[in-house]
Amino acid sequence: MAKLRRETHIAYSEAASLRLRAAWLYYNQGLTQKDVADRLGISRSTVIRLLDEALKRAEVQIWISDGIGDCVELAVRLEKALGLDEAVVVPAPVAQDASAIAKAVGLALGQFLTEVVTDNATIGVGWGRTMTASLAGFRPPRRENCKVVSLLGGIVAVHQTNPIDYTWRLASQLGAECYMFLAPLLVDSVATKRALIEQCGLKTIYDLAEDLDLAIVSCGDIGPHSTSLSEGFISRQTLEELIAAGCVCDTMFNFLDAEGRSVDHPINERVMSVDLDTLKKAKHIVICSGGAHRALAIRATINRIGCNTLITDESAARELLRLAEGISA
Repeated sequence: MAKLRRETHIAYSEAASLRLRAAWLYYNQGLTQKDVADRLGISRSTVIRLLDEALKRAEVQIWISDGIGDCVELAVRLEKALGLDEAVVVPAPVAQDASAIAKAVGLALGQFLTEVVTDNATIGVGWGRTMTASLAGFRPPRRENCKVVSLLGGIVAVHQTNPIDYTWRLASQLGAECYMFLAPLLVDSVATKRALIEQCGLKTIYDLAEDLDLAIVSCGDIGPHSTSLSEGFISRQTLEELIAAGCVCDTMFNFLDAEGRSVDHPINERVMSVDLDTLKKAKHIVICSGGAHRALAIRATINRIGCNTLITDESAARELLRLAEGISA
């Protein structure tokens, strides 16, 4: 798979990376401002400005404590091993539960989006606890002529992970036009899916998805504690059938095997979501998910749609590197 280009987002991401590396060298490695400047090839005045900005953004508190040196090293190794433009690795939370991991990774996603969203951007978004958690760290200036597009249908009952809810909240904070995928997450037949797309106004969503500037998705593992099961989106019988078919991953309610291929199960034909092969056309793809148990799912998602920026935690990063080393061995 060809490596996707960062394009318009590169200046923002490189600025963030430079700022974090400067803060790490100064606060954790004990280098002087002059030493940091020499190491990074910038002026001392630039170092002072970067350190001041890191403090104002609270990045020193969030990023530099608790082993940021390991996080930076893991990020660099992930970029090389997986062919990424950029990896952002956050310290693993003390409580290794799904909620704590989602909050930690989500906050990093929010900071990333604060910097990379530009005027005239069309942004496609998935759903999940990690995505919802990003709103707490999202502090963008108002942007002009932006669009936020939900990439999959919703659910009847109100949940924290309702994709439609996340879409309009993100759009509201950004001051953007909001395009909601007004359809159920799962329908009864392919015929119903086709009718909803062609006759009920959803074609606009699919048309916008053909030319996304930024696509942001999370992914879940398939197992006894998977979100799809715990939230009641699928039955235990369906889960067992998916596992038997080789499923390891739920990406936008598309169920994939370890290589990123759609598993042979009828549920994949009935999901109301933008096709993953359409999603991979986006100019910049962000995958955000954490936890070692989701490493297989993250790798499968990268195999299927590609990835420019991966936002994850230490435990997932280490497991991804172990998997990569196992493949190359």
